[in-house]
Amino acid sequence: MPPVPLSVLDLVPVSSGSDAPAALRNTVDLARAAEEFGYRRYWVAEHHLNPGVGSSVPALVIQAVAQATREIRVGSGAVLLGHQTPLSVVEQFGILDALFPGRIDLGLGRSGRPRKAPAAAGPGQGTFTDEGLYLPPRFTGFAQLLQSPRFRLQLSLLQQPGAEAPAYEEQVADILALLAGTYADEDGTEARPVPGAGADVDVWVLGSSAGESAEVAGARGLPFAANYHVSPSSVVEAVTAYRQAFRPSWALAEPYVAVSADVVVGPDDEAARRLAAGYAPWVRSIRSGEGAIPFPTPEEASAYPWTEEERALVGDRVDTQFVGAAETVVERLRALRRATGADELVITTITHDHADRVRSYELLARAWHKWG
Repeated sequence: MPPVPLSVLDLVPVSSGSDAPAALRNTVDLARAAEEFGYRRYWVAEHHLNPGVGSSVPALVIQAVAQATREIRVGSGAVLLGHQTPLSVVEQFGILDALFPGRIDLGLGRSGRPRKAPAAAGPGQGTFTDEGLYLPPRFTGFAQLLQSPRFRLQLSLLQQPGAEAPAYEEQVADILALLAGTYADEDGTEARPVPGAGADVDVWVLGSSAGESAEVAGARGLPFAANYHVSPSSVVEAVTAYRQAFRPSWALAEPYVAVSADVVVGPDDEAARRLAAGYAPWVRSIRSGEGAIPFPTPEEASAYPWTEEERALVGDRVDTQFVGAAETVVERLRALRRATGADELVITTITHDHADRVRSYELLARAWHKWG
């Protein structure tokens, strides 16, 4: 298979003993480095009320990254539509396009309470695809997570009292119409955002399952990013559903899939495992509902008093993180690519020390260009 491009997904992680301003400076520095290393695009996630994550307003972080770089595409991975109106999103990204023409990606994601509960996992162990990709048992704790006090508070602070987000498909349709300059209400009154209408942004849909996001992306003929790093058990289902739903559009003649992965590359396997040690307690803090903690040092991670229930809580994510020397990680990424048919891979890497994170991206890029 010919090589495919690598891109970056950044959560703007805050390390223990540090703070959000330092995390934002690190993001700008990493973006410059990623451009130098040959990554295609640099995406910023959206998360709220997490002590260990500083990417709460993607549009502002995108502006800082685009200003500090020259050619790499910069965008959202993803804007959460449950918290904003289509008009506000188009206006934000219209301004970004006006400032950095031809470089902006608008990644769209769902948020809030799901319209239907995720499918439950059956008993047993995970499986391997024929291509060698590990698919763990399905995580069943999302419903409980959505009931956590922190998540309820987040919804109350991000939405006006009594507000309810429209259906995701309607929001995506409105965004596309506003960008195209063709939006009109039922009475025929037109709306043309300035800036926004006619903006040269690439619109993506991000999703974690074979549900609404994959179907909307396919039906609208948009590129789709599947989250192996968030929901590894359902990544093959998600990309299959997208391709089955795909209809050609002005944007794409054929399906285009990017797939994400959590990665840590070190000088050797043992060193990489040490750099990645903080990942398990960090995931535990998210899955428990308390919000992402500042990313621990290896020493802090090794001192954490695990219970069996907590290990089970994070098992699917830890078992599907790609950790090791460059050649080790490249082989696992190739399996991910073969199993999903990905046209692009999106890499998210978190370590406690910023220099180790930059080095991980550098080692991976060099190895991928050689062996990927």
